Amino acid sequence: MVEIPYPLATERLLLRRFTTADLDAYYEYQRLPETARYLYGDARSYAQCMARIARYVEEPFDEPGHWATFAVELHGQPGLIGEMALKWNEGGKPEGPQPQRFGEIGWTMAPAAQGKGYATEAARAVLELALDQLDFYRVEARLDARNAASAGICERLGMQREGVLRNNMYLKGEWTSEAVYAVVRSA
Repeated sequence: MVEIPYPLATERLLLRRFTTADLDAYYEYQRLPETARYLYGDARSYAQCMARIARYVEEPFDEPGHWATFAVELHGQPGLIGEMALKWNEGGKPEGPQPQRFGEIGWTMAPAAQGKGYATEAARAVLELALDQLDFYRVEARLDARNAASAGICERLGMQREGVLRNNMYLKGEWTSEAVYAVVRSA
């Protein structure tokens, strides 16, 4: 089993486990079309947000396919400003004392929290957790190739752009391309 050491603290942020009390704040930004612009799905309904929060609260992080999702808030200012997610992907070699873990990282920030460096700061904390404490060998980010803000976050994290999958998904009435960024743990 992999233990997530909730909460993670950065200079300005606290990344903690979600609670049911986060539902209204989560819905406030998840319902917005501008939040969903580069996400795989449309803006979320209250019921969809309720189901996601329930999953965030209950899902363990103990096998491939699971997600560890962090509620992001400012130190000393309780209130959800976004979320960070780490997925434990299938793959890796079963050799040695522990199999190598592969993962995926993602984030969504409320519009009022965007452009302030919070997503980069939170992503750096989760990336360091994955590589340094959870023994992940590779962590990638997959994003809409038009999402310049998220591409910038990946670059600030030292992730390498590995390529673009051209028109690989039909979403929201159009073909979209997916950029893949990744970092591999050094020896």
